[in-house]
Amino acid sequence: MGEPSLRERALRHLARRDHSRAELARKLAPHGEPAEIEAVIERMRELGLQSDERYAEAFVRSKATRFGAARLRNELARRGIDRDRIDEALAGECVESEAERARAVLRARFATPPADAREWARQARFLQTRGFASELIRKLLKEPYDDSA
Repeated sequence: MGEPSLRERALRHLARRDHSRAELARKLAPHGEPAEIEAVIERMRELGLQSDERYAEAFVRSKATRFGAARLRNELARRGIDRDRIDEALAGECVESEAERARAVLRARFATPPADAREWARQARFLQTRGFASELIRKLLKEPYDDSA
């Protein structure tokens, strides 16, 4: 049995999950020339098997409940998605407001509001690593917890 072709490798990667164009090119790079890889990826795009738009939407849909817009933007940019597609995906898939998502993430992780400055800083750092904006974090940590939720 011979080594799989670039086309077969691309199909195997895309069968497992969606990949951005840049991710797929990186995974195929050790197995072919740049011109060949570009041709295979373009063919996959023409057939509808590879789509940066679909990848960005799926990524945001799967991660939006746990991360803020800044982190989602950063992760998508790292994966080779351009700014316009990132903006479209965030606008289309983030139906809850940033504040609602941040509040849900905070309440899921911490049962009580911060009791002192050390705990406040700990909760703030947690939200920062999740990609939420500093002004939103300050606002959330100042508001009282709602026990009815």
